[in-house]
Amino acid sequence: MSTARPSLAAASREITGKKVAAMRGSGRLPAVVFGPGLASDSVSVDTHEFEQLRRHAGPNALIDLSIDGAKPAPVLVHGVQVHRVTQRPLHVDLYVVRMTEELTVDVPLVAEGESEAVNTNGGTLLHVTEHVRVRALPDHLPQSIHYSIASLLTFDDLIHVSDLVIPSDATLLNDPGEIVAKVLPPRVEEAPEPVEAVEGAEGEAAGEEAGEGAESDAEGGSSES
Repeated sequence: MSTARPSLAAASREITGKKVAAMRGSGRLPAVVFGPGLASDSVSVDTHEFEQLRRHAGPNALIDLSIDGAKPAPVLVHGVQVHRVTQRPLHVDLYVVRMTEELTVDVPLVAEGESEAVNTNGGTLLHVTEHVRVRALPDHLPQSIHYSIASLLTFDDLIHVSDLVIPSDATLLNDPGEIVAKVLPPRVEEAPEPVEAVEGAEGEAAGEEAGEGAESDAEGGSSES
């Protein structure tokens, strides 16, 4: 039976260690396939094909993986090792799922709409929680969870995990009281004290006192003579 899932072809590989660098240069990405009750299997996939798939599929999207032309098996991208500078993938872990067993995954949160506390009052939107833990069957895993920030009217307003709308076929595992988003008030910078002006005023006052003292001495001296 055909599915709407994206597909990916893999080939068995025996190359390991430092020799995989040459394989990457030829456009093949090393990968490991594993799962419950399965032995780890070293394979390679087309690097460009994998990058295109990841660009268009969600982080929790199921992929039909076929190894050496065999019957496809549903897998999740469990982890991707990337180059620190280029951010190109160096290695990928593919997890074979059982369609009748629930999985626990991290689902990204996406803020939508506008906040009056931001637009009118000049606040800064703070995403306190960017992912939530969700449990569901493999073909019901949400790719993302969207929420509106329109309720953030003042700096005291908060959006909690309990305010999120979760699909009915998934279970949210986070604490309902956990804060998802809020708006920080604008930072008020204190005006610097006019130190130089104060020092100048003190200097003038000191000069005046000195002048008055001199005049007093002069008057005292003239009376004695």
